[in-house]
Amino acid sequence: MARQNRPMGVGKGMPNGKAKDFKKAIKNLIPVSKKYFWLILVAVLCAITSSVLAVIGPNKLQELTNLISNNISTGIDMNVAINIMCVLIAIYASSCICSALQHLMMTKVSQSVSKQLRKDIDKKINNVPLKYIDSTSHGDLLSRITNDADTIAQGLNNSVATLVYSITLLLASTIMMFVTNYILAFTTIGCSLLGFVLIAIIMKKSQKYFIAQQNGLGEINGHIEETYSGHSIVKVYNATDEKRQQFVALNNNLYTSAWKSQFLGGLMMPLMQFIGNFSYVAICVVGAVLVVDGKCDIGTIVAFIMYARLFTNPLTQIAQAFNYLQSTAAASERVFEFLETPELEDESHKTLMLDPKTVKGNVDFENICFGYTPEKTIISNFSINIKSGQKVAIVGPTGAGKTTMVNLLMRFYEVDSGKISIDGIDTKDLTRENIHNLFGMVLQDTWLFEGTVRQNLVFNKTDVDDKQLDLVCKECGLEHFINTLPQKYDTVLDDNTAVSIGQKQLLTIARAMIQNSPMIILDEATSNIDTRTEITIQNAMDKLSKNRTSFVIAHRLSTIKNADIIIVMQNGSIVETGKHAELLAKNGAYAKLYNSQFEN
Repeated sequence: MARQNRPMGVGKGMPNGKAKDFKKAIKNLIPVSKKYFWLILVAVLCAITSSVLAVIGPNKLQELTNLISNNISTGIDMNVAINIMCVLIAIYASSCICSALQHLMMTKVSQSVSKQLRKDIDKKINNVPLKYIDSTSHGDLLSRITNDADTIAQGLNNSVATLVYSITLLLASTIMMFVTNYILAFTTIGCSLLGFVLIAIIMKKSQKYFIAQQNGLGEINGHIEETYSGHSIVKVYNATDEKRQQFVALNNNLYTSAWKSQFLGGLMMPLMQFIGNFSYVAICVVGAVLVVDGKCDIGTIVAFIMYARLFTNPLTQIAQAFNYLQSTAAASERVFEFLETPELEDESHKTLMLDPKTVKGNVDFENICFGYTPEKTIISNFSINIKSGQKVAIVGPTGAGKTTMVNLLMRFYEVDSGKISIDGIDTKDLTRENIHNLFGMVLQDTWLFEGTVRQNLVFNKTDVDDKQLDLVCKECGLEHFINTLPQKYDTVLDDNTAVSIGQKQLLTIARAMIQNSPMIILDEATSNIDTRTEITIQNAMDKLSKNRTSFVIAHRLSTIKNADIIIVMQNGSIVETGKHAELLAKNGAYAKLYNSQFEN
């Protein structure tokens, strides 16, 4: 079961965008590909060999044709004919083997590069500041680690060796044609280029329709997703007809752009066939005239029919390869843009460490100032001393700085000025990993992962047996839920498993209990549940907080009446501190917040 709020999925395939800096984007791939230099070199050599052999073939076929045509009346020397045929077979077989080796080498290189980039991205994610993660959509990050990495693999596999093969084949076939017969060479090239001019015109004409089709698909998919997700709202407000009309309009627009783009795109194949057939006809007509004039032989005409195909195909392949390169460059730019993001400070030199088993849990905030941007300060001169075992509730309106305080305590963000200490030690002198080991967390979003109940409860902790799990689940009120599961702790939690929000929250509380950290953070842990379930969860959280320094960010103020210290925040500053009864008696900011939740 994934977390409660999932990022939207992203489609696969080659991206349509182009790189801002093509040269730089391609250059970034060189260091990653450098270790596979010899494989790439072998692939390139195989591509060159394959193309050269493919060009030699028509020349040998010319010999065979002339042998047959010139000696058909006097008798054909079958030994010579068989020898030529054997050479032809050997040439084309060798070309096929070289082409297969080229494909094998480039497939290995491209997938290895893709694998390495995914590893680099995964490592990078754990080293970038939370500020970057918060400011970047999860869908975008997912796209970079999956789609963009795959796009680079596809691009490398279908561009590098293909370009070498196609360019070599194009040059070699051109040379061979002019060496064989320059008149037929001009005829073949002229017919082919004429066809490609026509194709270029059609492609330019169809481009706007393909763009419109993609935009139309995006609009209609968005409309369908929106309508499906909000189906109950559409029904309640009787907006079915309106939504249907919107769909009809979007569907008509998509239909118009789709049939035009598909029609124009569908002209490519018949046009290519026409160009090929036209080239063959032209070669035969011109060749026949030349044969009559004694300027060439029948074998030359046969050879040029093959040369026409060898000349035409590389032009198409080169165009496709450049498209793949453009897509590769665009994907590479996005991947390396992320990989070049500034990382968190290296903390390998820090040796000071707090042992979770001996930490008392005294926490001091001294004149803390912080802002997510230099222009706006969120926390201003925040100071408070929290003693071991105290339950501290942080309350206030949205944007007051409650969650920000937790982010600073965990060093998800660094303070602009001031100091946060745990047992008298500045958190800046400790590694982030060490700090995180000192805290358990229960958040508003119930972070459960696809896997068994056991895996979700234990979560990176070893040596936890069923007896411990039973005890914790009983403490949290999960005993009945666990017993109803078909495989109990070994039941897999996925989208097909019915788990309520309250049960999910209790599972996250149980997870925090099992971690047994000396301090605990509860961030809006009861904001998404009903009152009855709240009581169960509140009892579980009280047990979790027992004998631990705990920080509770509360939306429902009824849940923090028993807190040792209630911190009331407004605009990043502490405006009131005290216990529940004391603050109500003051009739200040806390009293207004509390009473507002019970006003009719």
